[in-house]
Amino acid sequence: MSLPVLVAIVVLGIALSVAAVHFTGGSKTATLANPDQALSRFAEDFPDEMATAVRLTADARTAFLDVGRGRIGIVNSIGACFLTRIVTAADVAVSHSDETNTILMRLMDFTWKGGRFRFASAADAQALLDAFGSHRSNSAGEAA
Repeated sequence: MSLPVLVAIVVLGIALSVAAVHFTGGSKTATLANPDQALSRFAEDFPDEMATAVRLTADARTAFLDVGRGRIGIVNSIGACFLTRIVTAADVAVSHSDETNTILMRLMDFTWKGGRFRFASAADAQALLDAFGSHRSNSAGEAA
């Protein structure tokens, strides 16, 4: 078999595999339908924790849960799955973004660095900033 034919077969095989994964839902991004789903998903990983408040981001890909004692639970979609964490103010650097109702969060955990989270209301963004109180930083994104 000639090299160009072999290359064409390999390229076609890879393209078909990628297309099959995509069309069967493999590239779908998970979202949270409502706060109850966020609570349910969080309870799967942390069954002993009780959340008192849930704040969903505007794109419904992340939820922040107040679990008490200065801790915040996070349910974040990564691909078609969800990642859950419990963090404290010491675990994160949080700042207010220049964008409306948006905060920037940087975690000290190497497995997930955080990100930019936009909320539907300014009250939700401010409540999360207040929850991390003393570790808030300026809008330049540098931790205090």
